[in-house]
Amino acid sequence: MALVTNDYRVDFCVIGGGLAGLCAAIAAARQGASTLLMHERPVLGGNASSEIRMWVSGAHGEDNRETGILEEIMMENQYYNPDKNYSIWDSILLNKAWQEQNLTLLLNCSCMEAQMAGDRIASVTGWQMTTQRFCRVEATLFADCSGDSILAPLTGAQFRLGREARQEYSESIAPKEADRFTMGLSCLMQAEETDRPHTYVPLPFAEEIGPDDLVHRTPNLQDVAENFWYLELGGEADSIADTERIRDELIQLNHGLWNYLKNDPALRKQHENWRLDWMAALPGKRESRRYMGPHVLTEHDILSEGVFPDVVAYGGWTMDDHHPAGFRTKEPPNVFHPAPSPYGIPFGCLYSINVPNLLFAGRNISVTHAALSSTRVMGTCALLGQAVGTAAGLAIRHRCLPDDIAAQHMDELQQTLLQDDCFLPGVRRKISAICQGAVLTGDGEGLESLRDGVDRPRPGDEHAWRGRCGDRISYSFTVPCRVRSIRLVMDSDLNRRSLPALESRLKRGMFHNRLLGREPAHPPTTLLKAYRVTAKLADGHTVTVLHETNNIHRLRKHAVDVPGCMGLTLESLMTWGSDLVRLFAFEAGE
Repeated sequence: MALVTNDYRVDFCVIGGGLAGLCAAIAAARQGASTLLMHERPVLGGNASSEIRMWVSGAHGEDNRETGILEEIMMENQYYNPDKNYSIWDSILLNKAWQEQNLTLLLNCSCMEAQMAGDRIASVTGWQMTTQRFCRVEATLFADCSGDSILAPLTGAQFRLGREARQEYSESIAPKEADRFTMGLSCLMQAEETDRPHTYVPLPFAEEIGPDDLVHRTPNLQDVAENFWYLELGGEADSIADTERIRDELIQLNHGLWNYLKNDPALRKQHENWRLDWMAALPGKRESRRYMGPHVLTEHDILSEGVFPDVVAYGGWTMDDHHPAGFRTKEPPNVFHPAPSPYGIPFGCLYSINVPNLLFAGRNISVTHAALSSTRVMGTCALLGQAVGTAAGLAIRHRCLPDDIAAQHMDELQQTLLQDDCFLPGVRRKISAICQGAVLTGDGEGLESLRDGVDRPRPGDEHAWRGRCGDRISYSFTVPCRVRSIRLVMDSDLNRRSLPALESRLKRGMFHNRLLGREPAHPPTTLLKAYRVTAKLADGHTVTVLHETNNIHRLRKHAVDVPGCMGLTLESLMTWGSDLVRLFAFEAGE
């Protein structure tokens, strides 16, 4: 009996369902492109999923948090997941994909083959282990968000692996000679504090660990961010071909460290109420293949703040370069080379230089090893994914390729990303014509910030309207118009100061070590929970256009239909706890 093959035909196929791939698929689907997301794991999220459990890091600095689709996800996690349970987190990510009508999801499906038509990808074939079926997907455009760049060896797309020599791009932090070393892999762990003692009997394979092995590495179970990332191996091996062997060695190492924490005479008492709650069986990877695009981002691009005409995303993590020997070196496990925050990332880093219908997002974009040490973190990867998915949606609409988007439609791509609440350094969002010419009045302070095209604070400028619950803001139009949309950007507390104390300190969406008596999470108190919009019509009547009572998102785009509209009034009714209300945008569109 022959195995069954399921055939799919879509506009856009995304390989890899980490945060980059998920955001790419959602963004394209929202642009109207029929989209399929093929992911080899049973859960979405990649390194952020319950299988690996790395926290989502991004740009450093005040008000630089990544927004767009990622912030949607984070706000839903605050609302639906107060205990920061990883099973619920997985379900939140799954629900984001399920909500998109234009998105087909193939989980447990590993991409194994690509068929070419000349220099373009015609289709890919995956093996879905749960159904024991091949899945063949034909598409116009493809995006590789797999991290390991699986489509590179399958299609002949140009890529790099390892560290460039210092002289190749004149990078000060690159090694003198080129090599194939990468940053290593980690199997993370979580511990839980309880109200009673727990013993730990080491398994026979546990590696013997002592204080001399922990130079520059200090385990701290009282730190909610402790996930033992520095138990890192494999950077001197092949980070793809040797993954299984590296994973086995990591598990032995992890058990050895836990045995040391629980049973060393000097540490036993302080850790007696702690138990090992979880250990990854799937390693989290930091680096493997990197595609080659029209532009290769370098250390110099980052240090000069990434000023590009085709900027579509930004980074801001330090150039955090891990030693390839990982735990086996007595040197520091990583070095934080300074980087500005934010710095721009151009579209030229996100599509292939020799396969015209291939885009990519995540840790596999067109960067040097030195630049990768900053761009690889998942907050940045999510922005790259949204940029790639949005570009794919526009390319399908215009019947063109990524290179044509770069040459002919960059303004549309940038403005679409800005409308969808992505921040682009140096690019201002355009305001609708009816709001530009309207009279704006109301309570509070900073009214003009609601239509200045900047939807977050920037250094020295809050760029926000400030008021109180019950305050009103009104647009008056000079002639009757037909309002078809209302766009609001609210204060989701990008600096996370309004959250419970431990979460506010961590500033990340999920915890690792679970301390006893930790306060549950909740939506930011600064977020506007309830509001009402009314319209004044040409005949003198006033009607309620929308009334929201349980908002949990920063960006809300409401589709409405108000013909003969002479004015709109927004009334802020209730926040999630703050007396102060801040809004970054209130705008109507025809």
